[in-house]
Amino acid sequence: MELRQLRSFLALVEECHFGRAAARLHVAQPALSQQIKQLERELGIALFHRSTRRVEPTEAGRQLTDYARALVTEEERARVHLRELATGHAGRVSVGFIGTATYDVLPRVARTVRAELPAVTMDLRGELLTPELVAGLLDGRYDLAVLRGAVTDARLHVTPLRSEPLVAVVPSHHPLAGRSCVPLRALAGEPFVIHPSRARSSMYERVLAACARAGFRPEPLTEVGETATLVVFVAAGHGVALVPRSVRSLSLDGVTYVPLEEPEAVDLLLARRVHRNSPAAEQVASVIERCAGTAGDGAPLCP
Repeated sequence: MELRQLRSFLALVEECHFGRAAARLHVAQPALSQQIKQLERELGIALFHRSTRRVEPTEAGRQLTDYARALVTEEERARVHLRELATGHAGRVSVGFIGTATYDVLPRVARTVRAELPAVTMDLRGELLTPELVAGLLDGRYDLAVLRGAVTDARLHVTPLRSEPLVAVVPSHHPLAGRSCVPLRALAGEPFVIHPSRARSSMYERVLAACARAGFRPEPLTEVGETATLVVFVAAGHGVALVPRSVRSLSLDGVTYVPLEEPEAVDLLLARRVHRNSPAAEQVASVIERCAGTAGDGAPLCP
């Protein structure tokens, strides 16, 4: 049986008339008649009772109807699905996010993909560090990665998303918590909660470099792997911290985010493999560029 024959068979079942069925299929009536006769020969059984006025399915024809509809429906579903795969509107995409983008970019991307690409299955991983993300791209664990810091591997393509100002995170009872903005040097002498050291996190060197430009080296340092835990440590009074402004979207009691007078900023990047990207991954990359391409949460800088 061919799908073309089954479509002709179903049209005749529904129209009960060779002329109307042929017109519906945009074929000549003799061609339709030949297709039905060929199908009956292949199956070895009559599928229709024919008269000069009407054509009705036999018992065998009625039994075949459900099978034919199921086969034609599955073929149409397969055709649509493959078309969606080819255009990137279906498929599975794995995306990893640096910790400081987990609470800001990740939710927006998830909502947008669900609304615009409902047939794309997303595997989202947050609170990762840049070295993990780069390794995951290269070994195929991730199709896309939102990260910070320099990426120099020639096998990866990097797209800048935005430059984001750093803000100070202080306990809510801290003397600086009520300020509209502060100079970074005002944090000199404070214990710092910081992302892990250079081999693991790009934020470590960025924070130390910013403090050096302000004329001090923060100490003591408490290194914390996850951004949420870092902010919790600040709320618990273990020190102060510098984070990208988008971390403000992580609303926790006990902390206040205070803008800095200095224009200290970090870049957010989208990385993907140079080759072997699926159409779905490219569609999601476009969504990420739109969702993350704004300047953080839009909060004002120092007046």
